[in-house]
Amino acid sequence: MEDIRVVFISVPREEANNLAKGIVEERLAACVNIVPKIESWFRWDNKVEHDEEALLIIKTTQQRFDTLRDWVVANHPYELPEIIALPISEGLPQYLAWVRKETEG
Repeated sequence: MEDIRVVFISVPREEANNLAKGIVEERLAACVNIVPKIESWFRWDNKVEHDEEALLIIKTTQQRFDTLRDWVVANHPYELPEIIALPISEGLPQYLAWVRKETEG
């Protein structure tokens, strides 16, 4: 199970479907969930900013993470996209096997 990752990426709402589809088409992830409405507050260029965004919740493997990260950086509209990966400590073995299978080259 240590090889499975959940990755969070915030995106402009209008970009969510295209990025999610591209990630799955490229086999960078087995599944991408879209949380369609989040509000983000952050500091950028010494100002407090607010954006309405979507959140991509991505299931992938550690082996595919670097390629996923590079693809997102190349295709994401933000100068500095949020890309955060968390390891999975437990899960349904059949689901985790499916994630591995769907992300194979």
